Amino acid sequence: QAKKLPMVEDLRDESDHEHPTRLVIVPRSNRVDTDALMAHLFATTELEKSYRANFNVIGLDGRPAVKDLREMLREWLVYRRETVRRRLQYRLDKILKRLHILDGLLVAFLNIDEVIAIIRREDEPKPVLMKRFKISDEQAEAILELKLRHLAKLEEMKIRGEQAELAEERDALEKILSSEARLTTLLKKELKTIADTHGDDRRSPIVKREESKAFSEEELMTSEPITVIVSEKGWVRAAKGHDIDVSGLSYKSGDNFLFAVKGKSNQPLVVLDSTGRSYSLPSHNLPSARGHGEPLTGRISPPSGATFAGGMMGSDDDRYVLASDAGYGFVVKLADLQANKKAGKAALNVPDGALALPPASVNDDSDLLVAISNEGRLLAFPVSELPALSRGKGNKIIGIPSARLKTREEFVAAIAVIKPGETLLVHSGKRHLGLKLSDLEHYRGERGRRGNKLPRGFQKVDRVEVQA
Repeated sequence: QAKKLPMVEDLRDESDHEHPTRLVIVPRSNRVDTDALMAHLFATTELEKSYRANFNVIGLDGRPAVKDLREMLREWLVYRRETVRRRLQYRLDKILKRLHILDGLLVAFLNIDEVIAIIRREDEPKPVLMKRFKISDEQAEAILELKLRHLAKLEEMKIRGEQAELAEERDALEKILSSEARLTTLLKKELKTIADTHGDDRRSPIVKREESKAFSEEELMTSEPITVIVSEKGWVRAAKGHDIDVSGLSYKSGDNFLFAVKGKSNQPLVVLDSTGRSYSLPSHNLPSARGHGEPLTGRISPPSGATFAGGMMGSDDDRYVLASDAGYGFVVKLADLQANKKAGKAALNVPDGALALPPASVNDDSDLLVAISNEGRLLAFPVSELPALSRGKGNKIIGIPSARLKTREEFVAAIAVIKPGETLLVHSGKRHLGLKLSDLEHYRGERGRRGNKLPRGFQKVDRVEVQA
């Protein structure tokens, strides 16, 4: 309702007595990343709540301490292991004691007549029994406490049966107590039995997920086509749509159109200045093109005396050719040009006395890169011959004598990237020359060559543009 989630089309509460909680969230399209959408909702709404718990407990060392869940479980397992060990040891001690008594009773049954005679004849039969049959005090006491009805022949068979059962249990207990692995296996079985007997299916399964993360302001923006216009004095504004007549816009006195960039409102604007530094700023909050806009220097901080060469908008993987009018350049991804700081980042190393040229968009490595010098020399070669860098000076695009370059007699006037079906328009004064890919064959050569001269009347190049 607050229009803060444009990727959600509808939200319905379908909870009823059969489904106590049933919320239906309908994405705007099947292109919406549902996992990212839910992570945003968990982070920004009450679909997910966090409760802080302070577990200040007495540990195994007998001292109170704040422990996390993992530490408490670890200590509980140590405690549980020791409890099971003591339980088994207690049972083993009882069995050993009972077996000891049974051994004494078996002696009595095997010598029943002599035992009865000693009991009838002696005032103190216990020490006599202990000495005669080499039995312990406990065994002698057990013999003396026998009742007459337990003197039957059947009783001997019961004793031997009980001995066999207890001996088997004793052996099993000793095996477990002598092996940590067997003790661990017993722990697992007991815990699983408890879970199966007393547990139930979790209504909310435990799943490991990434931390909930809200969308950024740019990601929440609606994706609308916009055209960003920058003037020669560095004033910026944005107009909705891509069919904008930039020549029909009004500019401040003494100011004129410099360049325009087409993109979407949720894409940042990347600006390149004459010194080769790149800057990025959000485009969704740029001033409207109905007015004159606002100075770029209010949002970014270029070096003193720097002017703006061009701008770029698109996805992070979009590629551009960056070049200086000294004739050097490279191919770069748009993501490598984005900078969070107002001072931007050094992208293109521009030689002393040279200036950065407007960037040219690259679609494919087979595209043709065209470089034109101010004396009308044109060289064309595949973009693939340029290196792909994130920053630097790049390689030589067109050959210009260093002496002429130093005195600024000759330099690169413009670069452009041409793909099949496009035409390069070379403007010279009020005239222009259209060159298709087939026309550019005459100017093709290896990267770094001098290139060929344009026809007479077009050797003084004012600007170039690519026409589809």
